[in-house]
Amino acid sequence: MYNAAPSGPAASLGVLQYSGRHLPDLNAIPGIHAVTSPYLETVALACERDWRLLFERLDLQLSRGEMLQVAGPNGSGKTSLLRLLCGLMQPTSGEVRLNGAPLTCQRSELARNLLWIGHAAGIKGLLTPEENLRWLCALHQPASREAIWQALEAVGLRGFEDVPCHTLSAGQQRRVALARLYLDAPPLWILDEPFTALDKQGVAQLEAHLARHCDNGGLVVFTTHHSMGQVPAGYRELDLGQPRP
Repeated sequence: MYNAAPSGPAASLGVLQYSGRHLPDLNAIPGIHAVTSPYLETVALACERDWRLLFERLDLQLSRGEMLQVAGPNGSGKTSLLRLLCGLMQPTSGEVRLNGAPLTCQRSELARNLLWIGHAAGIKGLLTPEENLRWLCALHQPASREAIWQALEAVGLRGFEDVPCHTLSAGQQRRVALARLYLDAPPLWILDEPFTALDKQGVAQLEAHLARHCDNGGLVVFTTHHSMGQVPAGYRELDLGQPRP
């Protein structure tokens, strides 16, 4: 079983070994919503892929205001864990809960509260950035043209609103996907390698934006091999590559 608690004496987070920074009492931090019960949690979660057990007995408790970085070597189950948290996969055993209720029983609630961006940018090359964002937003929360243009400007794509995305660089296409984070976004962000293809300025901007979202009461769960330079007070790291005791 994974031994999961943040490093330091304040540890009662229930599960995997967290490395890195000390997790303070979030209730005592100005600007962070009071922590009551977990917003997102896993109970005895296990995942097997191609007859290989990636992890088992995984118990996570995550509250709004926190940021969880899922780390580990290739093939350790990072993306699989994110997909389980999004309801895109079914666990081998155990369950994922949102606001204390099983994810399988509240799909519409999950759709209202989740913003998922996968490892691929997930945009259509023949559509423009504006068209891609309008289509993606229409699935959950429609956005005005003005809001979409403001989001694109926020990620440095002013002047590219109406050009086909296949003409953009990989980093610019990633920015189109990340522009969703600057619209009327839900509280739970689950992001798979969001820093892929970004330049240094884009990385720093995204780090600050993710930290701001957590400081405002949001919850971010993400994977990256990038070393974070800016993190909120509620930052934790989960290393799926840690050996079991």
